[in-house]
Amino acid sequence: MSLGDGSPEEPAPETGTAVLRAMAHPARLRIMSLLTSAPLTAAEVARELGLTHANASYHLRSLLAAGLIVVAGEEKIRGGVAKRYRYDAPCGPRPPGAEPSRAFVAAIADELVRRSAEGRWGGPALIGDAELWIDSEQWAALRTRISDLVRELHDVAQPPRSPGTVRTSTSVAMFEMEPE
Repeated sequence: MSLGDGSPEEPAPETGTAVLRAMAHPARLRIMSLLTSAPLTAAEVARELGLTHANASYHLRSLLAAGLIVVAGEEKIRGGVAKRYRYDAPCGPRPPGAEPSRAFVAAIADELVRRSAEGRWGGPALIGDAELWIDSEQWAALRTRISDLVRELHDVAQPPRSPGTVRTSTSVAMFEMEPE
């Protein structure tokens, strides 16, 4: 699969096709989710997700070329240089044309199904689902508040398996629907 015109150090501009191509493999959604908690190297991603180092590196290069993750730093490891990658989850307003596509939402839904199989359903959980009609000003205000809360969750996330942390799943999908 072509990774686009940009090198891994300078990713090609994000395009709808490049993003969809990068999201085509289920492991990449898991990688992006994992990279919200802390910048990780390919070796750390591989260990956490049970992938080979080469496979994790390939997926990271695909995500980087699509502009979905960034290089958050480098460090010397055993005489070599390892890059740390980070996913800065998009929350709140986006430029025109950067809204999630139906394919992206479907990929997130598949990931939610996978995570639900690992859920601890006897503990605290919050699930909400509704098709609602809301005043446009209240809708804008609520979207901003929820976006801020999602950003806060991403900001306080810690590396996988950090002492005192719990593994959670958070998925939020809010969008305006076509009028009937």
